[in-house]
Amino acid sequence: MNRSFVLKKEDHKPTWKLIDAEGQVLGRMATKIADMLRGKDQPYYTPHTDCGVYIVVINADKVVLTGNKMEDKEYARYTGWMGGYKVATAKELMEKHPTKIIELAVKRMLPKNKLSRQIFKKLKVYVGPEHPHKAQIKV
Repeated sequence: MNRSFVLKKEDHKPTWKLIDAEGQVLGRMATKIADMLRGKDQPYYTPHTDCGVYIVVINADKVVLTGNKMEDKEYARYTGWMGGYKVATAKELMEKHPTKIIELAVKRMLPKNKLSRQIFKKLKVYVGPEHPHKAQIKV
């Protein structure tokens, strides 16, 4: 008789991983991060539980967008007020909030449910090489 394995919430011991975004392509890096946050790279992956790891991304301002995406890619948002539709290019967003580009790329690759909102909280993105999570990350 076959038995399937289901990871229980209390059995999961999350670890921390450090990713350096310097020189990496945004989309390819974001897919790897999304898979690691969900735990799809682990043998004990269970879709309905949080079985991923914590991820710290450093050097977010040095991420690479291929082609003309830096000028052509647009990020739109709506404030809720009349005339509140705001559009910014990737270049403008990179100058103001360099961490936001990585966060949006990863967030949009996660499923749209309550579990993904919980999973997304485990992503920490920083502009420079310094981060406050040195104690959690084992070298």
